[in-house]
Amino acid sequence: MRLDKFITRSRVVDLANLEMEGALEELLNLTIDRFPDLDRDVLLKGLLRRENTMTTYLGLGVALPHVRAKMSRRYVLAVGRSHHGIQYDGAKENEPVRLVIMLIAGEKTRDYLQVLASLARLLREQDFIDSLVRAPDLDALYELLFAGLGGIAPKPAPSVQSTVNRIIFLQAEKIARGTGCRTVMIFGDAFSGSFEAPRWAPFIKTVLVTRNLAEAEDHPGRYSDTIQVRSFSNQRLAQLRSAVLVALTRGLIKFSGRVCCVGGIAGSNQFDTVVVVDVEKEFQTLLTGHADLLPDDVKPEVLERVISVATELAVEGREGRPVGCLFVLGDSEKVERTTKPLVLNPFYGYKDEERNILNPFMDETIKEFSSIDGAFIIRGDGVVEAAGALIQAADRNHALPGGLGSRHAAASAISLAADCIAIVVSSSTGQVTLFRRGVMMPLSEKKVMD
Repeated sequence: MRLDKFITRSRVVDLANLEMEGALEELLNLTIDRFPDLDRDVLLKGLLRRENTMTTYLGLGVALPHVRAKMSRRYVLAVGRSHHGIQYDGAKENEPVRLVIMLIAGEKTRDYLQVLASLARLLREQDFIDSLVRAPDLDALYELLFAGLGGIAPKPAPSVQSTVNRIIFLQAEKIARGTGCRTVMIFGDAFSGSFEAPRWAPFIKTVLVTRNLAEAEDHPGRYSDTIQVRSFSNQRLAQLRSAVLVALTRGLIKFSGRVCCVGGIAGSNQFDTVVVVDVEKEFQTLLTGHADLLPDDVKPEVLERVISVATELAVEGREGRPVGCLFVLGDSEKVERTTKPLVLNPFYGYKDEERNILNPFMDETIKEFSSIDGAFIIRGDGVVEAAGALIQAADRNHALPGGLGSRHAAASAISLAADCIAIVVSSSTGQVTLFRRGVMMPLSEKKVMD
């Protein structure tokens, strides 16, 4: 999603107020001057109401207040920079807000959450935020924002391609042609900086796999698409299975096809591995005669987001401690009939949009409630129905490998009882495991304990 067309120089300002409400009033005044049909008081109340419900602080000194409004336009953006810093209750201690990006969306826009997620990903890039805060004047700040929102933010100069990398790319194209691969995945985390993307035959689709993604939909360079997959391992191709799964659910590759993968040790600045993956064989056990990996009611982007949150919990834990949790995705009506609450449902009473896992401001909420015993129940469209749910389904026909506990048993059972996917984060090993129809597939390897 290109957002550069929604920002203009007239709505980029240095803020005078040191309180969030005053800063929002400044940005609204700029907006109303251009769009007098908007109701300033209604918008301010909506923005403050959301702030009271859930913080819009992203980190790195950036807040992203947002609200829907009755208007013919899809989106309006206004941006304020504070040289002194705004004191904000939702920010971390001693971390004043330096940038306020205000988003107003039309009531009928359908991609609202995707746009929020795109903005949030861009505004979590430290180098990009630093460049905005340090811009010498508002003209320079606007140019940086315009470039960033259009997916063409300045990137580090490409690193020099070594002879080995050139040979690896050359051979990867030959292998892809010889094995009938229409897609090549490049695991970019082998480089700590940027690298020059290869030029291949037009019929070969090139997909970048990375743990750090600045742009959500518009990808520069020679990539057909980009997949974000985190990993706590520095091993070669540690993200492979999750990346292939995401590509399969997105429709980037076919179940009957092959994928050529190019990677290396994370941070080594060297590609040294070429692997051909037969998708059907890789997922044969999981599908057990079925071609529908994704339940009918589950959107691919929702599964991708759940995997991302689960992996973040596996990588980061919570407050320095390992966290185990269970996500049940899809067929929520049937799932709810086989569960009961262990605690009062913390998501009850909130609007669907506010408790949708695609909403970037749900990340911290999900992670905070991950310490509650029980499962997260998530609809196929991403709405979180409940947390702390006890799975009561029983699976007496499947014996799980030794060392797996009650969470994995519950995930296996519920994936048999309903047309859903269950994803488990192990509290002891950090491994992320997906269950479908009682069959398990590890999406990441176990952590190596010190």
